[in-house]
This record gives sequence, structure tokens and C-alpha cells, in this order.
Amino acid sequence: MTPKTAFDLIFRNARTRASATAVDIGVAGGRIAAIEPRLACDAAEIDVGGKLVLPGFVDTHIHLDKACLLGRCGHNHGSVGEAIAAVAAMKRDFTVEDVYARGARVIERAIVHGTTRMRTHVEIDPRIGLRGFEAVKALKRDYGWALDLSICVFPQEGLTNDPGTEELLVAALRDGGEAIGGCPYMDTDPNAHLEKVFDLAQAFDVDVDLHLDFDLDPSWWHLEEVCRQTERRNYQGRVAIGHATKLSALPPDRLKAAAARLAKSGVAVTVLPATDLYLMGRDATHNAPRGLTVAHKLVEDGVICSVATNNVLNPFTPFGDASLLRMANFYANVAHAGISELEACLDLVTELPARLMNLRDYGIAPGNPADLIVLDTDCGTNAIAELPDVLMGFKSGRQVFERPKATLFRPEG
Repeated sequence: MTPKTAFDLIFRNARTRASATAVDIGVAGGRIAAIEPRLACDAAEIDVGGKLVLPGFVDTHIHLDKACLLGRCGHNHGSVGEAIAAVAAMKRDFTVEDVYARGARVIERAIVHGTTRMRTHVEIDPRIGLRGFEAVKALKRDYGWALDLSICVFPQEGLTNDPGTEELLVAALRDGGEAIGGCPYMDTDPNAHLEKVFDLAQAFDVDVDLHLDFDLDPSWWHLEEVCRQTERRNYQGRVAIGHATKLSALPPDRLKAAAARLAKSGVAVTVLPATDLYLMGRDATHNAPRGLTVAHKLVEDGVICSVATNNVLNPFTPFGDASLLRMANFYANVAHAGISELEACLDLVTELPARLMNLRDYGIAPGNPADLIVLDTDCGTNAIAELPDVLMGFKSGRQVFERPKATLFRPEG
């Protein structure tokens, strides 16, 4: 018999991706203390009845500061440039309170859909100043009871061509920015843009997470310069690129070579299905290209990849509920994933994004935080195939939400 004080909570009859049979998970002091069948201890218990327990979803790329804007603008934006221009016009009037309210709406949806870790990209430039950053800092503080929020500051509309932006980025990095992004295709000097981003990353010892190559013309790209900068600065494993839709337009031999280049330089890729599919290929009259880079195939070639939300209810993506499980299911459909690849699709919203963000304490293992979610299914393949409900979630062993199962009311007699 384990001492009565060994655990604060025990999850009974839990299915995990690492165990062929149900196990118990013991929690002490907010951390996982033991994982084994039939833990013998007198402690509070939750019997999950053979349901799948995961360490929570990890969203590596979302924009809380510009979410939920559909009521303020027309929705018919047909290109990346038009979407950027629409948000640029609106953000001059953003207030801290406004950004906070819209961001909170998305965070709360993400929490009840099982997200426990998140990296949000926050625009920094002379139009918005640091208002969005201040709001997101407050969200990080106020929702830490349920979700770990990491802030990536970035210039959406350029850097070398936008006086005052670099000084604001420095101010944000001094005040809690945890990563720096960039958007070289919006700069008049893309390579100088990347040089400055990497300079700032090194100066503040933060990771780099870029918006990159967001079109379907593979005759030119900035990927090679990103890999070169990464290697020159010994930043392998600390750089990610989002979108990278040009990769979807490559023939197999060139894609294989690009994957080898990414793997060698330690540059990760985040695919953003809802936005990439909405904005790419819109000018096609038939046989429209998907514009979706096939992440799970890149993983087979040694590239760390994730699937993430990006935008929710705005001109870039007029859809969304911040559910990463839905996004992984969506991705699996569009990427023509086979049944044997569905577990790999689940990896794209769990283990792999945790590696992308260099989260050393993620996963169901002794010593890690008891950040756990329970799905209404029994295995990883079915998590993608069935799109089950996320029934409950825990942060450091404390329950943060519950979703009761639906009840059928059959007719009497």
C-alpha cells in the first residue's frame, strides 16, 4: 500500500498513447508522480473509464490580438495582401481593453477544447504600438490557471521599411516578449529584415518564429536565407517558419531536397490549415490547389512540424473555434492522410509542437506538470477519426473544465 499522503489525486483506468492497457496516473503537488496499473493509495480519485488521456494540445501559432474581427469589416478578402490591409486599417483603433476581450474569448474556447500550451504572435509597429502586447501580457497573467501562454512579438507590415518598429520590438522584448517573429515578404529588403530579426533574437536569447513564403510560386523563396542564418548563428532547434505554402507547390524531388535542408539546419515548420486553404489558390477557376504543406510527410524526413490555429474569425480566416483536435482532423482530411497516419496527425498538435517550442516539461511522465485532458475515445487514431468531445481538463492537477456527455431522451413506451 502506497502511503496515504503520496498522491493528491489519482486518475483511474486511463488510456495513454504509451500504454497498451489502462493505467492509473498519480498526481502529487501538481505534478505526475506515478504511472502504473492499479496504484494502491488512499487519495481522491477520478475514474476516466478507459478514456484516452493526453497531456493537452499545444498551439504554436495563433493571433489573439486580431481575432474576432468579422463584425468590423467586410469578409470578402481574396488575398493575403488584402487581409493584411484590412487588419492594418482596423488596428489603429485597437485598445488594450478591446484586444483583451477578443483574446479572452478565443483563449476560453481553446481551454475547453483541450489546449494547455499556446504561443501567440503579437503585432508590434507604430500603428498599434504596444497596446496589443500589453493586453496579451494581461491575458497570460489572468489565464495562467488553465493555459501557459508564450508571447512572440513580430512586425507584420515590415521592419526595415517601417521606422520606429525596431525600437518597439526592443521595448517588448525587454518587457516579457519570449520569442521574435518576422514577415520578410512584407519588407522592401527581406534579407535585411531577417538579419535584424536574428540579431534581436540573439541579443535577447529568444527563439525565432517567422511567417514565411506565403504564396504558391516556388521559383523564389526566403527559406534558404532562414536556414543560412540559423546555421550561421548556431540557432538550430530554435527557429520555426509558419505557412511555408510554397513547399506545397514543389514536385517530389525538390520537396525532398527542401526537407533535407530544413532538417539539417534544424528549422521547424508550422502548417496553418484553415488560413492556408482559405487564402491560397483563390484565383484558380478549376482544380484549385490546396496550398497546404504536408507536414506529416516532412516529419518522416526529420523535420519538426506542427499544425496550429493561426487566425480565428477575421479577414485571414473567417472561421474557427480554437479547437486543435478539429484542426488536426481537418488537416488529416485535406492532406489525404491514411488510417495508419492518423496517429502522426495527432503528433502534430501534441508532442511535435511541444518540441518546436522547446517545452522540456511536456508529456505524461513522472515529474511533469499534471496538465491533462480526457477525450471521449480510447486511442490516438480514433481521436483524429472520430473527433470526440474533450470531456475534462486539468492544469497542475486542478480541474479547469468539464464537458458533460450529451444525453438522449428516448420516447416513453
